[in-house]
Amino acid sequence: MRVRPTGPIVPSSNIQGNALIVVIAIMAFLACLTLGAVSMVRSTAASWESQISREITIQIKPDDNLDMDKALASARDIALGFVGTKSGQIVDEAATARLLEPWLGAGLDLKELPVPRLVIITIDETHPPDFEAMRNLLKDQIPQATLDDHRTWVDRLVSMAHTTVLIGTGVLLLVFTAMVLTVVFATRGALSSNRHIVEVLHFVGAESTFVATEFQKHFLKISLKGSAAGSALAAFFFASAGFLQSRTIATPQTDQATALFGTFSVGALGYLGILATMIIIALLTTITARFTVMRTIYEIDLIRSDPGRTETVQN
Repeated sequence: MRVRPTGPIVPSSNIQGNALIVVIAIMAFLACLTLGAVSMVRSTAASWESQISREITIQIKPDDNLDMDKALASARDIALGFVGTKSGQIVDEAATARLLEPWLGAGLDLKELPVPRLVIITIDETHPPDFEAMRNLLKDQIPQATLDDHRTWVDRLVSMAHTTVLIGTGVLLLVFTAMVLTVVFATRGALSSNRHIVEVLHFVGAESTFVATEFQKHFLKISLKGSAAGSALAAFFFASAGFLQSRTIATPQTDQATALFGTFSVGALGYLGILATMIIIALLTTITARFTVMRTIYEIDLIRSDPGRTETVQN
């Protein structure tokens, strides 16, 4: 005699299950997209802050009785004499002309205009020098020199970065909240159409944990398919954006986008976050299915013990 193979208690494929896969995939994609965007904003803001805070600028205004070349070298030597400075670079006339070219045009003769000259000093970010003492010494030795330590810009950038990260985190929480509610209602809707299966199994003596486990396995497969599809699509999006950016890095459009948004790459931690989001969505759907089945069996027991509670339980 041949034994017929046992089929699954819950239909492995139905309209509700397919719809739930699509819903979970969409919510997983949005959650991973938001997570990646927050990660990009944080890394870009940190890069901006690091680039600004590791350099200071000494500006020397031209004067009739001032030897500019000597003043530039003297300012550099004074700055490098402080603990916490690493190197100094004098911006020559050609580089200064290139900086002013977008506003004053090409072929600029700096000797004909009172254009300030710059000295860029690289500092130790972890142990910066005494800026106030450096500023006072420069003022005494070279009255035409002014020191810009970019503290104002750094403070503004840090504030902007924190605000942006907070906004991004808030958006991420909203997306996760919407995902939770969507998964909960979609799971309950899919279970409501299979309520008769739960009732039959319960009436023939199946334990509540057994029924819940069967439905849990079914919805675990659905959630894994949906969350994996959405997460993979988000990962593909970031990988494609990073690849296209690297291929068009020399174009003006890409340069402007890179300066504003940074590189479209979430890094290893970002992809790990996408993987963690997929797992969280799968667990969320599975736990929701289990608790919904247990609640359904509890309602069935209430109705069997007191048929008059039918309307109250259903409401």
